[in-house]
Amino acid sequence: MFELINYIWIAVAVITFLVLVIFKIKAPYGRHSNAKWGILISNKWGWFIMELPAFLIMPVITIMGPTDKNELTYLLILLWVIHYFNRTFIFPFKLRTKNKKMPLLIVVSAILFNSVNGFLNGYFLGYLNTEISSVVSLNVIIGLVVFFSGMHINKAADKYLISLRTSNESYQIPHGGLFKYISCPNHFGEVVEWIGFMIIACNLPSMTFAIWTFCNLSPRSLNHHKWYKEKFDNYPKKRKAILPYVL
Repeated sequence: MFELINYIWIAVAVITFLVLVIFKIKAPYGRHSNAKWGILISNKWGWFIMELPAFLIMPVITIMGPTDKNELTYLLILLWVIHYFNRTFIFPFKLRTKNKKMPLLIVVSAILFNSVNGFLNGYFLGYLNTEISSVVSLNVIIGLVVFFSGMHINKAADKYLISLRTSNESYQIPHGGLFKYISCPNHFGEVVEWIGFMIIACNLPSMTFAIWTFCNLSPRSLNHHKWYKEKFDNYPKKRKAILPYVL
């Protein structure tokens, strides 16, 4: 039953990806924010509220579960907490967007998304995982390199994008680093992070989450890329959206 739930959730991810891309739907927050999607709340507090369930649910369920925990289990918890501590308690309050708001509907949708992914990963580790894997193994070493590389890309891109708003309230063309190749290195970095997590965990829920991350962020990256090209006549023509040279 648990495997079936994961496969259904993967199917939902793929369908969501196709709907967003085919119908060119723009999630109405950030630069695409508008009031047509109902009640609006503070952008910063919206981010905090919608990321908090992920920060809490996975670690709590894992630790409360009856399965034996080992170093690998606690490593996965640590990586999860490191990522979501930044997304919940640091990133939202670094934003330099004055009085910007997002629809409450987006916050509620993100709470559901984060809760399901946190539950699936936490429940597997806390209740179903009976294989005691070593933390000193090739997949863990490779996964850690991939995870922290993705985290560095994500945080560096976010920091740079935020810095562009310090002296100018309007959007600007980002340059340098991976921005030379793609419009959204921050999204690319987050996809890479969860691929690294999947390599370390080697289980179905972590793969489900990695797939969902790509299916969720790649349509948004395509929308950002299109927005940049429409707003700036001099936008670099060879840039892709999220995957260098590909997409």
